[in-house]
Amino acid sequence: MLKLLIFGALVIYVGGAWKFWTGFNRTNFNQTLINRVGLSLLWPVLFGVNASYRRNFKKALKGSQ
Repeated sequence: MLKLLIFGALVIYVGGAWKFWTGFNRTNFNQTLINRVGLSLLWPVLFGVNASYRRNFKKALKGSQ
């Protein structure tokens, strides 16, 4: 059961990072490779503590509306 939970968490982490990576151009962040890599890898922490990042993350996932 623990392995299944770890696998699920890994799938969510990688999926979130991939969706943010592919939608990064829709965000307000500086469009540099370092920002793209760092913000994609740290998305769970930043999503939890930063409201501005949450808004940009949602833009990246859904597109600007």
